[in-house]
Amino acid sequence: MKTHPNTLNGKSALLESPTAPTEPIAERATVVEASSPAEATPEAPSETTAKAPKKRPSKLLLAALGIGAIAASGFGFRWWQYASTHEETDNAAVAGHLYQISSRIPGTVSQVTVDDNEVVKPGELLVQLDPHDYEVKVQQAQAALQVAQQQAQAAQGSIAQVGTTAQAQTTEAQGNIAQAIAAISSAQAAVAEAQAGVPAAQAQLAQANATLQQTQADYARYQSLFESGAVARQQLDAARAAFEVAQAQRNAAQQGVSQAQAKVDQAQQGVGQAQAQLEASRSGLQQAQATGQQTNVNRSQYEAAVAAIAQAQAQLNAAQLQLSYTQITAPAEGRIGRKTVEVGQQVQAGQPLMAVVGDDLWIIANFKETQMDDIKPGESVEIELDAFPSHTFTGHVDSLAPASGSQFALLPPDNATGNFTKVVQRIPVKITFDPESLNGFESQISPGMSATISVHVQE
Repeated sequence: MKTHPNTLNGKSALLESPTAPTEPIAERATVVEASSPAEATPEAPSETTAKAPKKRPSKLLLAALGIGAIAASGFGFRWWQYASTHEETDNAAVAGHLYQISSRIPGTVSQVTVDDNEVVKPGELLVQLDPHDYEVKVQQAQAALQVAQQQAQAAQGSIAQVGTTAQAQTTEAQGNIAQAIAAISSAQAAVAEAQAGVPAAQAQLAQANATLQQTQADYARYQSLFESGAVARQQLDAARAAFEVAQAQRNAAQQGVSQAQAKVDQAQQGVGQAQAQLEASRSGLQQAQATGQQTNVNRSQYEAAVAAIAQAQAQLNAAQLQLSYTQITAPAEGRIGRKTVEVGQQVQAGQPLMAVVGDDLWIIANFKETQMDDIKPGESVEIELDAFPSHTFTGHVDSLAPASGSQFALLPPDNATGNFTKVVQRIPVKITFDPESLNGFESQISPGMSATISVHVQE
C-alpha cells in the first residue's frame, strides 16, 4: 500500500529510538575531572579510586526505555495500519457554482436591489435596466402585427368575394354560350327554309311572266282585230282584262320573290346575330376565367399577408424578450460577490455586473497518479479545512476526472518532442460533503478554501 510522504515525514520523529549514552552522569564527571591538567597532582592516585567499579544503569531507566520502545512500536503499527487504508493529500480546495451575472442587452442601470455578500433566492431581481426604449420597440412591433393582420383579413375577404363573382360570371357565360349556339342553329334553319322558298317564288314569277307575255300578245292581237272589225268589243275587253290580271299576277310573283329573298336575308342576319352572341358569351367566359385567376392572385396576397403576420409576431416576441432582459434576476440561490454595477451606469451586452456564489459546495482534491489505485467513487472521506482546524467534516468520493489536470491546461504537455522529464501527474477527484457534517457551517464555507483530504480506501 502506498503512503503519502507528508504523513511519513510528519511521524518519523516519533519512531526514532533514543540514542542517549548509557554511562551515568557521575561517572562521566569523574572522567572529566581526572583528565583536567589544571587540577592534576603529582601524587599517584589512590588504589581505592583507581579500582572503583563502574555503575550500571538503574532498573527504572531500563523500564522507562522498555516502555518507550513498546509505545513506539505500537504507534508505528497503528500508523502503518492507518496509512495502508487511507490516501491523503493537502492539494485540495472547496469548489462551488459561480454564476457570472451579466446583461444580455445594452442599457442604463436604473436600480440595483442587492449588495455584496447578500443572500438571494432564484428569480430574485438583482438589477433593473431602463425599459423605456424597449417598451417603444414592443409597441412598434404590436402596431406592425395589427397592420399585417388587417391586410390578411382584407385579402381573405377579397378571395371570397372574387371567387363568388367569378363563379357567377362563369355560370352566366356558359349559359349564354349555350343559348347562342341554339340561336345559331335556329337561324341557320331559318336561312335554309327561306332559301328553299326563293326558287318557288322565282318559279311563280317565271310562270307569271309567261302568262303576262301570253295575255299581252292576245290583247295586242285582239286590239288589231277590233280595229279591223274582226272581233267584237266584248272580246277585246276580255283580252284586256286577262292581260291586266297577268300583270297583277306577275307583280305579285315579283313581290313573292322579293319577300323570299328578304326572308333569306333576315335569316342570315339572325345567324350573324347568333354568332355575335356566341362570341360575346365566349368573351364573358374568358372574363370570368380571368376573374378566377384574380382569385389566385388574391390568395397569393393572403398567403403573403399570413407570412407577414408570422414575421410581425416574431418581431413582437423578440421585442418582448428584450424587454424582459431589462430585469436581471438571480439564476440560483446563493450569495452576491464581486459586485461592480452601480445605478446610472451604462452597461453593454455581456458585461459582468456581479457574481452569485451557489450554496452547493464540494471538494476538488488533486491526488497523485500513484495514489489512484484504490480510490473509487463512493468511498468515505475525512475533510479538514484550514479555516476550521478543530472540526473534521465527512464526505464521499463522487467521481474521478477523465484526464489529469495538465491535459486541461492552455498548452498541454507534448512529450513527443524535446527532452523528456517524467513528472508525477495529479488527477482531480470530486468529493461531496455529507449534509449532516455541514450543520452550522453552511454560511461560513466558501469556494477556494484550502482542505486536507483523507480517503478511506477499500482494498
